[in-house]
Amino acid sequence: MSKRAQLSDDEDGSGSDVSLINVDFDFLSPNPDVDYQAIKRLLRQLFGRDAEQFDLHELTELILAQPNIGSTIKTDGEESDPYALLTVLNMHIHHEHPSIKAIAQYCLSKASETASSLTLHSTLQTLFSQSDNHVGLIICERLINMPVQTIPPLYNMLKDEVRNAVAQNFPYKFSHLLFISRTYHLSLEEESQLANTISDSEARKKKGKTKKRKSEVNEGGPQDARPDDGISPFHPEDAAITELASHTLNYKYTAPLPDLQQETRDKHAFGLDVRGRMMLLPIVPSSESNSNAMETDEARDTWDVLAETLLSGYGAH
Repeated sequence: MSKRAQLSDDEDGSGSDVSLINVDFDFLSPNPDVDYQAIKRLLRQLFGRDAEQFDLHELTELILAQPNIGSTIKTDGEESDPYALLTVLNMHIHHEHPSIKAIAQYCLSKASETASSLTLHSTLQTLFSQSDNHVGLIICERLINMPVQTIPPLYNMLKDEVRNAVAQNFPYKFSHLLFISRTYHLSLEEESQLANTISDSEARKKKGKTKKRKSEVNEGGPQDARPDDGISPFHPEDAAITELASHTLNYKYTAPLPDLQQETRDKHAFGLDVRGRMMLLPIVPSSESNSNAMETDEARDTWDVLAETLLSGYGAH
């Protein structure tokens, strides 16, 4: 089912040798008859080398069982594969589901690996062991060439869907949102080696070809200097989510790299050192006058702040 007007991704090739690109992005509800394989692939990409721990078949089925929550993005009609997915799952309601149970245990395990993350571990342990407050697990993944400008509409729609569900007494009133995302790590040496693989002339040519697209389509958000720890997100919007989060944890995957890939990285610094990131975001009213923020149309809370922050930083202009 189509949810809103199409978002168009246009690129004018005048003044360069770039061909005209005109892509319409359709925002659709997850379709159990069509989307299973593509969503499962996106989940495998999201969880990286540790994906096999989470029974992706069951997790995909759980996502598709929510008819009115979540969105996909497609470009070739409802029968085509989705290029992006955003949804939320209630970790309390589904706490006995094998995938949700595995994800909860995984998050607790990762949060116990370092002394600096023990506060997050304690918070998650408390949240997972009680029934008054519910945690929403945010599942957000997309193909790597999807422009970040498609993300703010997804979150805005999810916000509205959650509120509509709460108004109908469905269990989507959350005290916290838990985000799992992907990052990559580059050492200073690896960054230097990567930069040296591109000659000045090639760099200028690439900049000329993609200048318009980078500025208008794919790089709409704020740009940061190299992080001190060398860890960068695959999803630019993670920077905005981290600012709102009470806890953020970067972690290495449990499963080791395949031997051949590890040997290649050790010898030639080839390939990305992909890792995971966890962000815990409390849902709190944005005004003290509205203490029950998820139950009235006038109430504003962290959902609104998140949607507005993403639109301001990464929305289409």
